[in-house]
Amino acid sequence: MKNKLWTKDFTLITMANLLMAVAFYFMVPILPVFLIDNFSATESQIGLVLSFYTIAALLIRPYAGYALDAMGRQSIYVVSLLLFSTMFFGYLWATSILFVLIVRFMHGLTWGAMSSAGSTIAVDLVPLKRRGEGIGIFGLSMTIAMAIGPLIAITITGDGSFERLFYSAAGFSFLGLVLALFVRIPKVKRVKKKFKVSSLIEKKSLPVSLNMFLVTIPYGGIISFIALYGRSIGIESSGLFFLLLAVGIAISRIVSGKSFDRVGPKKICITGLGLLIVGLPVLALYQSIIGYHLSALILGFGFGVIMATFQAIANHNVEPEKRGAANSTYLTFFDSGIGLGMLLVGFLIQVMNYSGAFILCAVIEVLALVVFMYYTMPKFKIASRNDSL
Repeated sequence: MKNKLWTKDFTLITMANLLMAVAFYFMVPILPVFLIDNFSATESQIGLVLSFYTIAALLIRPYAGYALDAMGRQSIYVVSLLLFSTMFFGYLWATSILFVLIVRFMHGLTWGAMSSAGSTIAVDLVPLKRRGEGIGIFGLSMTIAMAIGPLIAITITGDGSFERLFYSAAGFSFLGLVLALFVRIPKVKRVKKKFKVSSLIEKKSLPVSLNMFLVTIPYGGIISFIALYGRSIGIESSGLFFLLLAVGIAISRIVSGKSFDRVGPKKICITGLGLLIVGLPVLALYQSIIGYHLSALILGFGFGVIMATFQAIANHNVEPEKRGAANSTYLTFFDSGIGLGMLLVGFLIQVMNYSGAFILCAVIEVLALVVFMYYTMPKFKIASRNDSL
């Protein structure tokens, strides 16, 4: 029983995360269309609006991590989830791109605090010997949301009803809040120390977090512009792309989580990064319905492996009372990469084209592989060796 993974509380926190993530993924394929249809936005403007969400999240994450360790998990999680849910109503009142920018920034702040808290609570609830598997399963809730969220959103807005979409997103998120209220969070020794900027970053998690920053630059560009890219090559709906991407991530998360617990991260991560390096040129060069959807599956397997394994590395040698800082460090760089990817890919599409932008994203993944082999993995081995002494 001591190593039981599927406890009531772990199930509740995972389900709450699923509902919150569904609400989040409602917005991913629809917001660019909403901006074009209502405000005639350009690709650069769309990238700016989308990135504001991520910029806000990465600004708040370090402070959220410190607060989680110093003040406790539950109050921050519940309050941020409540505010996240209410922010969906802000889109209903949008009268300009500037208004949407402000709403996205506020929404991103609540997302950053809430997701940092949820991830930290999930790690607290997972037995040490099943941490890789547990983190993989918790992350799977985000993957399932990636599969069903865009499909539901596209169905809801089939007749152009953006208002119905925003109300539905708020409803899913509020339901997640209700489940979160019933989670019994383990007591963790609080860090009693004065606030310092250095306390916002967990140094043990920094190498893999920097590596994740590179990985998520292409990810941010793909999820933001894949629907518009599909339109440009004659594919009207991106729903199947997101479904296949999610299927790949889901399967690889489960497999890689268990593999991390058994054999460690090296071979798993090399495989994952290799898939990303292959999948992006497939997306860029095979401009057909087969190439479009095949790349989704390849990229899904690659991103799933890296997301699960890198987060396990970030938490592997960290003391319980520093997990808030560890998770916020990891997620800050995760979000930073996504935000930069939204801006960078939007810019590259305008000065080059979609294919050129995606090829450059593949080059970034090659750099991520080099960083993993010669920086992240050596640092991980040193930290593991020191902790075993």
